[in-house]
Amino acid sequence: MNIWFATNNAHKKEELQAIFNIGVKIPSDAGIDFDPDETGLTFSENALHKARELRKLLKKDEPVLADDSGLCVDGLDGRPGIYSARYGSNGGNNLTSAQRNSLLLEELGANPKRSARFVCAMVLLLADDRFYLVQETIEGEIVKSCEFSRGEGGFGYDPIFLIPRLGRTMAELSSEEKNRLSHRGKAGKAIAEILRNLEI
Repeated sequence: MNIWFATNNAHKKEELQAIFNIGVKIPSDAGIDFDPDETGLTFSENALHKARELRKLLKKDEPVLADDSGLCVDGLDGRPGIYSARYGSNGGNNLTSAQRNSLLLEELGANPKRSARFVCAMVLLLADDRFYLVQETIEGEIVKSCEFSRGEGGFGYDPIFLIPRLGRTMAELSSEEKNRLSHRGKAGKAIAEILRNLEI
């Protein structure tokens, strides 16, 4: 059985492929043009919307997986949240990950309130009105400045997200550690367990 993952992010595909013991395909693998507007007000609304939009484009009746994830920083009143991937974008010009990280650290400044969490809502869509939804988090804090950004692994905000109990940023974790501890890893494992017990 194959499962479709409603993303064009190859990094996310790699992470999910390591969690699921089945084939994971993304739209670009089949030449499918997929870029739905994320119009939801929550992570779960966006995840379900993406799953349903991809299901409309598929010719086969196969399960669709979708996630919406982001970084919620308490010192920024929960921002960037659902806008994490578009944070700092101006007129459609998307920033690089390094630019977004610098912008976030600049906006947070010397604010002592540096607690934050990554959030991942993941949906397994089996039919239009049959789906499972899981939402998971990992707690941490934002590093003090760009000088404290560390690690070559992961992507996005990982180098500036410190996990205090480990003394390392998300970008310093091995792939195995990240898949075990991260918001997406925990959500993916919960969905994988649902899949194992399903009659499809």
